[in-house]
Amino acid sequence: MGEALRLLNSQIVECRRCPRLVAHREEIGRLQRRAYRGQLYWSRPVPGFGDPDAALLIVGLAPGAHGANRTGRMFTGDQSGEFLYRALFEAGFSNQPHSICIDDGLVLTNAYITAPVRCAPPVNKPAQQEILNCRPYLVAELGELKRVRVVVALGAIGLDAYLAVLQDRGLIKSRSAFRFAHGALFRPDPLGAHVLASYHPSQQNTHTGRLTAAMLRRIFEQARDLCSDPKSADPKGAGPKIV
Repeated sequence: MGEALRLLNSQIVECRRCPRLVAHREEIGRLQRRAYRGQLYWSRPVPGFGDPDAALLIVGLAPGAHGANRTGRMFTGDQSGEFLYRALFEAGFSNQPHSICIDDGLVLTNAYITAPVRCAPPVNKPAQQEILNCRPYLVAELGELKRVRVVVALGAIGLDAYLAVLQDRGLIKSRSAFRFAHGALFRPDPLGAHVLASYHPSQQNTHTGRLTAAMLRRIFEQARDLCSDPKSADPKGAGPKIV
């Protein structure tokens, strides 16, 4: 990982911009879940991670209360992560299909994972102001990930957060033209990254069958194909033009 991303991640970890989220993430660490009783919870903002030269950027929602908020790594230690990393492994973006803890040997290849909110929110619902407070971190991250060709947005909030950055930079006039639907494919900026939408691998979606393993695998197979297609590249070799 480059020095700029390491510095950014160290800033993210120390963030206390949202009092409600700070109180909630720390309370979770104190109370803990019975299955993890006695473990030392991370209970801080969770930075992005992965390959800094990635062609694929994955934008989620926020850390899981007893997943990333416990382990300190995005989508690690809960069922959402198990679902996601299995799909990434099958599509060739991960070296293993599971995510247990931060030092379990997981390595992402050509993929980077981030989120619009870095602290676990109550009932997985961040307030709009909390998303805005976190947005500068997403903007800075995207500025350092210069080879991104495809953005997979996991859920409507992830899609809206990415489009909001493009709108702030004047690359799109409105977000309303890009309506969330599973499998929807956009290219908001003709010279920038493709955007591929997917249902989030939350238990609410996976346990009800709204999102199946095969559906998520197809999303990342499509993302892989777009990443390797020369026609999807920016003529100047840049990723999403937001720097």
